[in-house]
Amino acid sequence: MNNLSDYITIDKDVLGGTPVFKNTRVAVKTLFDYLEDESLDEFLKGYPSISRAQAETIIQLAAEKFLTALEDESIA
Repeated sequence: MNNLSDYITIDKDVLGGTPVFKNTRVAVKTLFDYLEDESLDEFLKGYPSISRAQAETIIQLAAEKFLTALEDESIA
């Protein structure tokens, strides 16, 4: 199983603690902002330091966390 810490860094000295793709200064939120109106390909063109595999893994992990939260909420 993939861990978020393998792909995301949170460091108060990098963008004030905003979660970023590991070893970059690209905020993870930027990926999701792009996906509201643009394609993953457009995001990757704009941020060539992020690989498709990194972006897809973040999307997958976010989906898993979201679905787990929904399941937990429906049980409560």
